[in-house]
Amino acid sequence: MNPNRRSSARRWAVPAAVAALSLLPSLSATAAVAHPADTEPSGAVPRPVTAAEARTQAYLSSVRARPDLQRGFFQRLPKGGDLHNHLSGAVSTEYLIDLAAEDGLCVDGTMTAVPAPCGPGARPAADARTDRDFHDALVRAWSMQDFPSDQNGHDHFFDTFGKFGEVTWRHRGKLLAQVADGVAAQNQFYLETLVTPASEGAKKLAGDVGWDADLAALHRKLLAGGRLDGLVADARKEADDADTEFRTTERCGTPAARPGCGLTVRWSSQVSRGSSPERVFTQMALGMRLAEADRRFVSVNLVQPEDWDSSLRDYSLQMRMLAYLREVYPKAHVTLHAGELWPGLVKPEDLKFHIREAVGVARADRIGHGVDLVHEDDWQGTARTMAARETAVEVPFTSNAQILGVKGAEHPFDTYRAYGVPVVLATDDPGVSRIDISHEYRYAARTYGLSYPELKDLARASLEYAFLPGASLWRGNPTATGYRPAPACRGERPGTPVRDPDCRRLLAASPRAQTQWRQEAAFATFERSFAGRAR
Repeated sequence: MNPNRRSSARRWAVPAAVAALSLLPSLSATAAVAHPADTEPSGAVPRPVTAAEARTQAYLSSVRARPDLQRGFFQRLPKGGDLHNHLSGAVSTEYLIDLAAEDGLCVDGTMTAVPAPCGPGARPAADARTDRDFHDALVRAWSMQDFPSDQNGHDHFFDTFGKFGEVTWRHRGKLLAQVADGVAAQNQFYLETLVTPASEGAKKLAGDVGWDADLAALHRKLLAGGRLDGLVADARKEADDADTEFRTTERCGTPAARPGCGLTVRWSSQVSRGSSPERVFTQMALGMRLAEADRRFVSVNLVQPEDWDSSLRDYSLQMRMLAYLREVYPKAHVTLHAGELWPGLVKPEDLKFHIREAVGVARADRIGHGVDLVHEDDWQGTARTMAARETAVEVPFTSNAQILGVKGAEHPFDTYRAYGVPVVLATDDPGVSRIDISHEYRYAARTYGLSYPELKDLARASLEYAFLPGASLWRGNPTATGYRPAPACRGERPGTPVRDPDCRRLLAASPRAQTQWRQEAAFATFERSFAGRAR
């Protein structure tokens, strides 16, 4: 078990005696969150709730029927980081339209952005600046705007990426600037976002090398002549160019710097799971070698629909590829879209093993979506393994509803939590989905009856299971005691100067602890805003 990754997200109720607890708690007063014993296989121990948390919870309860006040609450709530975010799908559709116009692109009869000159049936994207009907039609084609909520949006959701793809590859830095500003405005402190590094080069190398079922031999072929390292260099150059464009767009280092400059951002390398086996393996090897060579890159992840014929056919092979590469690149992280399936979308036999193999074969650090959990063989064993290994599950509620039609009690959110599996909320593709992370927290609170301390620990989990380096601010077994502060910082008050030299050393040496401490200070400020409010 990794001592630097601890979390808990549990059921909680305000005890009657909570008012006797301190107003501004030290970290030692923020240990665990309680569970009802009848739904808790992992046997968590309740923790006291502070008076500040109780007042915050009382306010949240008082505005249940006030959507306007609820929106303000969830927007101001500190929400950690977003660990499941596709950069091209995170940008607002309106901004994509603006970029298409700036780049002189055209839009063809299928509402797909294409390079100029505009051929028959196409028109300049710039027309959307003056033609409102055309603009609104683009928004609907490039996002889930106005898509009927009672229909399965699977195909429309995934089709959007092909329609605006000509826009997004050109301006990674500008896209990141827009997304980073939005994340910062949501009171978040960290972002892991997905991109496809050196895409064309990887495609060419895979085609030149071809397929070899001997994965070690295939890896040697990729390395031969320094070709894979050449792709790593290309990917790093892409990142350098994106950084420059980002900093210029954000005016970082100037008095007019925009909020995104203060956000910690890391890249995750996308692997196109629907591609040929040789291309999938090449992208995996590139992403993992890149993660060990450049601290800006932290992980690899499989993308594209999990239900495509090629994705289903090659799923177990791809898990074995990752198992091999994890031995070669032990410092690289793996987070996998797995279990983004549902009965009726695929055959019953395809529902039986995807999460299990992602955890057991590929040894993923985190799982994205994980929606079909209870339809898998021995799903309880998989859940227990995830809990024991602290393999977190990334939950983007809105995209699960839009793509799979799964929401409410059908979603395994409560099941994961009952088994002690760390859960983090995420957005997935907020630009396409037309939502933000506040929407996801509000949905969780409303749908699953979550209290403020539970929401608080979901936000903590998003930093605890982030691929940040360094020791954690927290210690302990999350399934038993929840968040327990590291001894060095026990008794410190977030938002005030750190007194203990050992705590100062921990924070100075660990980017993870620094980000967690920043969030704890934000929680203290947030909770103080409810002091003196009527209960």
